[in-house]
Amino acid sequence: MKSEPAKYTPSERIVKDASIGAILIEAGRLTPADAKRILQKQAEQNMLFGTAGITLGLISDDDIRFALHRQFDYPCLSPQSPNISPVLVAAFSPTSPQVEALRALRSQLTLCWFSDETQPKSLAIISPEHGDGRSWLAANLAVVFSQLGQKTLLIDTNMRNPRLHRWFELGNRLGLSTMLSNRSGPESIQSVPDLKGLSILPAGAEPPNPQELLARPAFATLLQQSAKAFDVILIDTPPSSHCADGQMVAARADGALLVARKHQSAVQSLQRLGDAMHQAGAVIVGAVLNEH
Repeated sequence: MKSEPAKYTPSERIVKDASIGAILIEAGRLTPADAKRILQKQAEQNMLFGTAGITLGLISDDDIRFALHRQFDYPCLSPQSPNISPVLVAAFSPTSPQVEALRALRSQLTLCWFSDETQPKSLAIISPEHGDGRSWLAANLAVVFSQLGQKTLLIDTNMRNPRLHRWFELGNRLGLSTMLSNRSGPESIQSVPDLKGLSILPAGAEPPNPQELLARPAFATLLQQSAKAFDVILIDTPPSSHCADGQMVAARADGALLVARKHQSAVQSLQRLGDAMHQAGAVIVGAVLNEH
């Protein structure tokens, strides 16, 4: 007996086809009833789904951009997202000049550092002073690497003044400090639900001995084990002029990226940091002039 093809209501068809309507319904941006109205308008006027929805005033241009990014598996968030800080411009404004510059940096690192030939995985982001933009660069660079489809781990080694957990709206009770003191395990690494492929290891509870924790073999072991699970590991560090934590981290990472702030960083400070990194055995793979 020949079976008849399955029949679907308009809203059920949207969900089955994983179209723009399905994505917006799943995200809570569109109700099934409104989706049905859009489908009817689309059929009557021979319009695209998005055009019909905008004409009816049921969806916005931002909704369409959100759905298209989901269709092409490119994580991008609405500016109204309550779970991620606006500091993470790469998650909200993929066409901005800042994010284009981040993509250019990602391309250079991919070609010259995260290459098939050498296969390094970990890169420490270092700079001399507070306000140079290390954390901003590390966090946004991690986002653009995850948008490339790379499994990316972002580690906050600034146990003296951590901030990454706040930007990604994550807990900080468990993190690097508790892992290095053997009080937690891999569960300290947290995935970011809204940004596929991105995981964060926050700094954890503030310890009295951050430099000693980073000097332990456990930190090098952590990087080695993480390299088996992730394609890219980016490491935020404290300002190097205030403590030697950054040197410790950079010496154990595969390489270090030096950040300078335009019209702010002193050449002498950068030279001293470069010399200190060389003495510590760190490999500086390049420098970035931050205009942010």
